[in-house]
Order: sequence, then structure tokens, then C-alpha cells
Amino acid sequence: MRLSYLLVALLPLALGACEIAPKTSSQNGYRGTGMNQIQVNDTLEVAEVPAPPYELPPAGERTAGEVYENVQVLADVSDEEFTYLMAAITEWVAPEEGCNYCHNPANLASDEVYTKVVARKMIQMTQAVNSDWSSHVGNTGVTCWTCHRGNNIPENYWSAMPAPKSKGFANVKRYDNTPTANTVYASLPGNYADLFLGNQDNLGNIKIASRTVYPSEANTRKTPDAEPTYALMNHMSDALGVNCTFCHNTQAFKEWSLSTPQRASAWHGLRMVGDINAKYITPLAGVFPDNRLGREGDPFKTNCTTCHQGQNKPMGGYPMVKDYPALQRLPSEIASETMAEAVADADDPAQGG
Repeated sequence: MRLSYLLVALLPLALGACEIAPKTSSQNGYRGTGMNQIQVNDTLEVAEVPAPPYELPPAGERTAGEVYENVQVLADVSDEEFTYLMAAITEWVAPEEGCNYCHNPANLASDEVYTKVVARKMIQMTQAVNSDWSSHVGNTGVTCWTCHRGNNIPENYWSAMPAPKSKGFANVKRYDNTPTANTVYASLPGNYADLFLGNQDNLGNIKIASRTVYPSEANTRKTPDAEPTYALMNHMSDALGVNCTFCHNTQAFKEWSLSTPQRASAWHGLRMVGDINAKYITPLAGVFPDNRLGREGDPFKTNCTTCHQGQNKPMGGYPMVKDYPALQRLPSEIASETMAEAVADADDPAQGG
């Protein structure tokens, strides 16, 4: 009898993992093809986004580079638009700390506060996403708010997992079977992000479906090779708040002709994530202090959840970047040329940070 009471008491906790909430079901393909898409209703809502700090004034005669010292990435935008964007970025990233989060108030031109060097690189990254990756972000675009949502550090990120110390029995799990949020608590390899999201070099190994019946020179993949792919797919499904049929036809997962248009967008999205991690975030390892690095000394990097946060379109698809022309332009190369100097300065105590 006591066992029965215990089971009844634990039932709500067990069912809580099943997301008992209003859901919307839609049909992605022909009836009977198993292409139904089920989403929790609150993931379909347009997220609240901050309005622009004020109405963008008309451009004056002088640029930010002419008015202020040491403006590298936004030097050729108008002084008015520069000030407008700085006010918005403050609200997006450091609403409590204000301008001093990145600047020395006694010398705004100084790069001694490391967050200013980071912010400069992140503005370039945002411009690159909006100008080079329309194949994924479309006309919606991204701003700093897309990832940060008012936090100094985005709530969702990843960093490299420590390598196994040995291959003995005591370490038989290696990267596997340690459920984490990044694998949606499944017993799958937690290092899939290291393999697939750090750069674009290993993305070809996502494919694990065999084209032959028996092992051959054309079919050498083994079951363990599929596990990182399943971990990545779990992550993407959770990040977007969707199930597999959002991109795939369950009759033939690998067949592109039967897939939805979203699969092509996801294909570009994976390459975009690898590109921005490799080009804009990993190079900052020497700029960040130790408390903002992962266990392996690498910066916190982006994954699908960083932007999407449970929605198949971040913030429900609200086109926030339309109000910020400076973030839609091609990224300046000036800051890239000085990044090596900034890293060297950050490592030199004589330079003050």
C-alpha cells in the first residue's frame, strides 16, 4: 500500500518531464507520412524585444571616426548612428553596468578594458552574420540582443570538453553516457559540439546513413560513429523546439528531395555556427580572463540554442535588425588587422589588461 502511495506521489514529477502544456500540431507533408510537427504553444509566441533607444536621427556631416578616437569597426558610420547603436548595445549586453562595462570612463578611447576588445569583435561577427549568412538568417537578421537578451554572457553556450585521462576501465565512459543539458540529458557523446560546431572542417562526418548493405570500402562507418550525430540532432531539435520532421521526412531521413525547406536552412546554419566560432570567438582566447574561459582554456562559443532558445525562429522571427543599419553592413577588416596586437597586449601585464 505504501508503495502505491509513493508511486502516486511521484507521478506528477515523472509526467513533468513530458511537458504537459498546450501544444499545436501541424501537418508538414501528406497524411500518413508521419510528418506531423508538434510544438509547445509558448515556443510559437513572438518574444518581447526592446524597442530602439530613441528614433535614429538623420546623419550629420561627420563620421564616428572623425568625432571619436580609436573607433575601428564603425568609423565610417555617422556620429549620430554610432551613438544610437552604443545606447542600444548597452541595453542589450550590460543594462546594469552601463558604458563602464566596456569603457574606462576617464578615457573612452582606451582598450584597457578587455570587454571593449571583445565587443569590437562581436560587432564584426554580427555584421558578418547579417551580410554573409542570409542563407540562414534571411531578412530577419540578428543583433547582440538575439544572443545576450540583457546578459553580459549569453545564457546558452558551450566550451570544449576535457579529453579522457586514460583508456582504462575506470574511464570507460570517455565522452559518453554523461547526460548533460547540451545532449538534452541523453546518454550520448557530449563532445559533439567540439566535433561539429567549432569549425566547418568536420561537418561532412555528420552523415552516417549507409548507401550499401554490407561493410565495404564505401561503407566503413560504425554504430559509435552515429552517436555524435544523434547528439547533435538532439541538440538542434531542443534548441528550436521542434521534432525531427521539422527538417526530415521519417520515411527517408537522408533523402533531400523528400525533406522540408528548413533542412537547407539548418545546413547553412551549422556552417554559419562553425564559421563564427572559428573566425570571431576562438581567436579571443588570449583576450578573455580565466573566469570566462572553459575548462580547456577556450572561449564560450555559440550553438543553436544561443540564438534560438527554444524557438524555430529566434524571438518568433521578429526582424529586430531593421532598426540598426550599421549591423547590416559588411564587417570592417580594420579590427581584424589589429586583433593580434590586442591579444598580445592582453597577455602583457605592462599593458594593463
